[in-house]
Amino acid sequence: MASSTVTSSQPNRPPRPNLAFRRLRGQRSPAEFAAAIRRAGLEIGEQVSCDARYIGRVEAGEIRCPNYAYERVFLHMFPGRTLTDLGFAPRSSVRGRRAHDTEDAPLPRPTNRANATSETSRACDPYETRNPYDPYHPHDTYEESDVLRRAFMTGGGATVAAASLGPVGLARDAAAARRPVHRAGASDAGALEEAVRRIRLLDDRHGADGLYRRAAAPLRAAYALLDAGATRQTTADRLYSGAGELAISVGWLAHDSGRFDDARSHYAEALATARMTGDPGLEAHAFCNTAFLARDAGRPREAVRAAQAAQRVARPVGSARLMSLLALREAGGWAGLADRVGCEQALARAQAFFERGPSDADPEWMSFYGEAELEGLEAQCWSTLGDWPRAARHARRAAELQDPHFTRNIALYTAELADDLARGGRPDEAAVAGMRVLDLLEEVQSSRVQTMLAATARVLRPHRRATGVTAFLERHASAPRMA
Repeated sequence: MASSTVTSSQPNRPPRPNLAFRRLRGQRSPAEFAAAIRRAGLEIGEQVSCDARYIGRVEAGEIRCPNYAYERVFLHMFPGRTLTDLGFAPRSSVRGRRAHDTEDAPLPRPTNRANATSETSRACDPYETRNPYDPYHPHDTYEESDVLRRAFMTGGGATVAAASLGPVGLARDAAAARRPVHRAGASDAGALEEAVRRIRLLDDRHGADGLYRRAAAPLRAAYALLDAGATRQTTADRLYSGAGELAISVGWLAHDSGRFDDARSHYAEALATARMTGDPGLEAHAFCNTAFLARDAGRPREAVRAAQAAQRVARPVGSARLMSLLALREAGGWAGLADRVGCEQALARAQAFFERGPSDADPEWMSFYGEAELEGLEAQCWSTLGDWPRAARHARRAAELQDPHFTRNIALYTAELADDLARGGRPDEAAVAGMRVLDLLEEVQSSRVQTMLAATARVLRPHRRATGVTAFLERHASAPRMA
């Protein structure tokens, strides 16, 4: 056969909302439900990159039938139910269809542009169950798609996210580079959005150090796509939003691995992108991370101003949880200025906003922000102000509350706890917490955590006679360091 393309003879029609799946979510926010799905996947050995946007697409009916990985997770979460009970279409009604992208390519095209001459092409991949009514291919979950396979080649541990320029349509060699770059379509926007999710997922588990160098390639590719232009305005909007979020994600990897100048540049790039497109959510996110960076870089007054700017632009977003996080960023700046009153006022606002609960307006990137993060950031404020016992209480609670998926954050909160205990005159407890951090560092690569633990070790050296301190110091001294 010359082509593996399969087209649908059925007319285009809008998707039907999946009300059954929405009822299963109940009072949980999309981000909270996505976290529950990820946890359920881990229980059965499936790693799915589920987030709030995926939940939204399922509930909107854009994903008519999940891939097999998600199917196994859903049936594990809801035993005794079938996919039809969960509101999905029977797999037989969608399996194997490869509808062409009617938004960006009005003519049918081969499903595998690199090699469309074989009957064994990905048109028959059982993991690909596309919605024939959706021009954006929304019901391809990307993580199973050929696009994603080329975007990120994942390996064991933290050796992950080796990115190429292929997934976003850029030339790979000098000869191809002389040819015009194709105008971006919905599949390019989808690959870009998946790159952002993948980086966040991997950072949650493994920390930034093993990812940062490899994350620059998809960012360069994203901005090249913006220069190439898009086929439709809706696609252009997705590309700008995706490129801005990717710049923030790459900036965070630089930030968390101690490359503050690089991080500042990436955050500024995201901020410029947000302002060019009038995207208040992206602008608030960029200011949020800028405030966090300023605090870590020893510029607390800038942290306060950036956090206040973020709160101004975030009001139209309508997310109380976002306003809570931004108030915490402001509190961190006030703590750095040794302004206890200003810090306490900002912390009170953060708590009040948080207690309003999650909502559908919460940005997708805020899936990490829950009670554990609230406690962890408050612990950092009290630590900066020198209130070690109070800081230790919040840090301990943060580590206990944290979702196991966020391995890097558990290491961070436990390192904060160890340092607060050490400085608060409880060296034996600090050594125990420090040992837990060293265990976690076997799967997490974070310069931030290593730096914190090194500071704790320095504080504990005069207390070698305390129970467990010598063992901790010896193990810390022999532990491998980041290059």
